[in-house]
Amino acid sequence: MASARPPISTRSGVTTQADIDRELAAARAEYEAARAEGAPAAHHPPRDFPPYRSSALRHPRQPLVAVQGDPETVELSAPVFGVTDVTDTDGDLTAQHPGEPLGERITVSGRLLDRRGRPVRGQLIEVWQANAAGRYAHLRDRHPAPLDPNFTGVGRVLTGDDGSYTLTTIKPGAYPWRNHENAWRPAHIHFSVFGAAFTQRLVTQMYFPGDPLFRYDPILQSVTDEAARQRLVAAYDPALSRPEWSLGYRWDIVLDGPSATWHEEDHG
Repeated sequence: MASARPPISTRSGVTTQADIDRELAAARAEYEAARAEGAPAAHHPPRDFPPYRSSALRHPRQPLVAVQGDPETVELSAPVFGVTDVTDTDGDLTAQHPGEPLGERITVSGRLLDRRGRPVRGQLIEVWQANAAGRYAHLRDRHPAPLDPNFTGVGRVLTGDDGSYTLTTIKPGAYPWRNHENAWRPAHIHFSVFGAAFTQRLVTQMYFPGDPLFRYDPILQSVTDEAARQRLVAAYDPALSRPEWSLGYRWDIVLDGPSATWHEEDHG
């Protein structure tokens, strides 16, 4: 089917939020029309999603090539971490420095599941995120928001026998990025699940309910299926909130099948 997307409209060579909004609306209309004609639900976004400008250069155009003949290939299927490498405090991002980080303390908990709802146990989950002001503790982050000396924004946990995980952190802030003029990303936490081997790594993002930036974000909106997009949004769960300590959010990760959590493809 021919694309219904309009050409990129610019004002003095600058792509505005209004331009992106039109492109996103066109992408949604195209998807809904395809669904009405019987196309299956798209649980993952296309590799090249024009409103998300970076995807034009990043998406692979050639088939992936298997690595062979390297005597160290075994490292691709043999994770080097173990239970003893992950400490009990690695999952508390608020306890990694002498002082308390600034921001809204939260508890994030959920389960890692396969397509049949079975727990995936003993899996390494890594997270990274911006601080409460929307800035990453990274040299390449030039956002003029303050760094927090008591918050690095990285952590990790191993899933338990029931596939569960729990993290303590602070709610990240929104931040600007250069996809288009005045572009802001919704608050989110990056998740990485290593699986049984490094070649099975899954990277995705968890969002927070009710964020007004959702509809304007071309990364989240690249998941054009509403149900698939909603699976990226955590649920506030008062049962996880800790009295006078933190607000609780629940977010399950499903590795495959019809309810799979969208994940970013490994283009390396």
